[in-house]
Amino acid sequence: MQIVKLNKTQWIDIAQPNADDILKIKKDFKLHPLILEEFSTPTIRPKALEYDNCLYLAIHIPLFDTTTKSSFPAEIDVVLTKNTLITSHDHDIYQLTEFFKSLSVEVSKREIFQDKSPAAILYYLIEMLLESCFPKMDHMVRKLEHIEDEIFCGHEKEMVFEISVVKRDVLSFRRIIKPQRSVIESLAQREYKLIEKDLRPYYQDLVGTNIRVWNSLENLKETIESLEETNNSLLSNKLNLTMKVLTIFSAIMLPMTVYSNIMSMSTDIPLHNNPLAFWLHIIILILISVITISIFKLKKWL
Repeated sequence: MQIVKLNKTQWIDIAQPNADDILKIKKDFKLHPLILEEFSTPTIRPKALEYDNCLYLAIHIPLFDTTTKSSFPAEIDVVLTKNTLITSHDHDIYQLTEFFKSLSVEVSKREIFQDKSPAAILYYLIEMLLESCFPKMDHMVRKLEHIEDEIFCGHEKEMVFEISVVKRDVLSFRRIIKPQRSVIESLAQREYKLIEKDLRPYYQDLVGTNIRVWNSLENLKETIESLEETNNSLLSNKLNLTMKVLTIFSAIMLPMTVYSNIMSMSTDIPLHNNPLAFWLHIIILILISVITISIFKLKKWL
């Protein structure tokens, strides 16, 4: 548990809360038991709940798992009281940690937020977390550009897995971001007593930021689906060409196979006493193949 004290606000940040942290929060702030339960159990959906002495928020921010190469939701539990902001999270969230450290050690940063209320600091925190989504999406864009280049360099087969990985990441990102909008809208539209009226336009601006994030995700979704369709078309075209070559080869070999099978029958065959019979039959096989190819070209099958 770490604490930053400003003139009007103290910010308590709890990373990976344990039983002692929860008991201390309970003792110091007399929070509702349901809130204390939220600190120790994961919340699947974001929520905003108002109690007599506080406002509780559960929000999620996408983090990237380098093992699975996919985004996953990192939960942040937020409690807003009259003069205190409490944040709790199980995962290390770089933007939140850096913001907290800057308020602790940077004089210039402290001067900016010295007289800010807990609701104002919460606004800056949510804005920073939403803005952090854009660099992550820029990274996805670079991946898509790489995939596009590889597709048109003839590496369609190798890109099937890469497309699937990026597509899963985009879908995971979308699943995390979309539900946050309802919570952000409630902060802007509902009259929570701990959020000052003059802050509502700022929270409304967060709705716009969330929409911009969502629109970028929509573009990424459309792009990856188009690339997947293009890649599948090119793969299908290559497969069709391969099957066409194999079919033509089999069709050319068929009359030659029939002729050679006839010549191998246990009976008298033409030219069997001729010392040049082998070469004559080879010439006949070549002529058969030439005739077959000529017929295919006349029919425009080649």
